[in-house]
Amino acid sequence: MRADTEPDAEPADETDTRPLDDLLDEIYHGQERISQADIYRRAVAAELPAALLTRIAALPEGEYAVDEVADLLGSSGA
Repeated sequence: MRADTEPDAEPADETDTRPLDDLLDEIYHGQERISQADIYRRAVAAELPAALLTRIAALPEGEYAVDEVADLLGSSGA
């Protein structure tokens, strides 16, 4: 191995959040607040990647506005 060759280092959390962004756009259309349980149920139905489902499952129970949930999940928001 050459000295100037380093293994590809990826940031620890490189999950693509576009599917999450799309889901939030869809479920918050015409809604102000949605419960964590409803967000999780819709994410499972939409077959979001496991890493995103884990983030949603880790949210405390309660209702969230789109900007709150986007901040907590690392999404760009709806």
